[in-house]
Amino acid sequence: MMKRLSLILLGGLFLLPTIVQSQPERIFEKFQDRFGPRLHPHDLRIHQLEVAPDPFREGDPITFQVLVSNLANYSGRVSLFIKDRDEVITSVYDVLLRPGQNRIIFPQTHYRFRRFEHCFTVEVDIEKTRAPVDLVKDFCAQRTYYGWTLKGPRVGPLFVEDLDMFPDPATPGQEIRFRVRLRNDGRPLRAHIRIQDKDQLVAQLEDVFLPRGYSEHYFHYMRYPFQRFDHCFMVILDIDRTPYRVDAAREFCAKPLGWTLKP
Repeated sequence: MMKRLSLILLGGLFLLPTIVQSQPERIFEKFQDRFGPRLHPHDLRIHQLEVAPDPFREGDPITFQVLVSNLANYSGRVSLFIKDRDEVITSVYDVLLRPGQNRIIFPQTHYRFRRFEHCFTVEVDIEKTRAPVDLVKDFCAQRTYYGWTLKGPRVGPLFVEDLDMFPDPATPGQEIRFRVRLRNDGRPLRAHIRIQDKDQLVAQLEDVFLPRGYSEHYFHYMRYPFQRFDHCFMVILDIDRTPYRVDAAREFCAKPLGWTLKP
């Protein structure tokens, strides 16, 4: 009996280094989960929050992923929740966050977007205590012509090549119309085009397609009262309810010498 026990102990001594060497990290993690220090919400930062595919159409199955930084010098297991206001969109449970950056992929979801903009937050559950995680910036999905996106509108560069007025010269109170010639060096897009005189709206075209390259756009006839010494016009593009002032090759100012835009 003693001889058999001795053989078992001797075999265990030979096997133990092999087991420890093959799984040191897992054994350490299990030990730390039970006896080590605990993570706190202030140890965590969300550096990226992405969705795939991007852009996506309403009803498409989508997958969120986050890049979360663990600022502590030890690991910990947590559950994470992506929320839109008070509603949980998707969640992961019992994930290990090691020191440094961790990329976490969430289960696929068919979350329905009902507003123009959805801004997301991340909540962490540590030992059945939930708290928000700090975000390095706002992560908001916006509706675009190509679908919902978290990347923001990809605009331009755009330039005003020319801005004309018909007739030119014009008199105060006379019916006039504008023509703008744009150059789009970015992707094709749709936008509202506005002509402004300082903060005053002069003319507007809605839902205009801007192809890549050059395009000309004529505004409707209207009566504009020329009331100051000079009037300098600028072109504003409204893309997904975000205004962008378009760079121009020159200033387009009408002065009271027959009110002309000609150079």
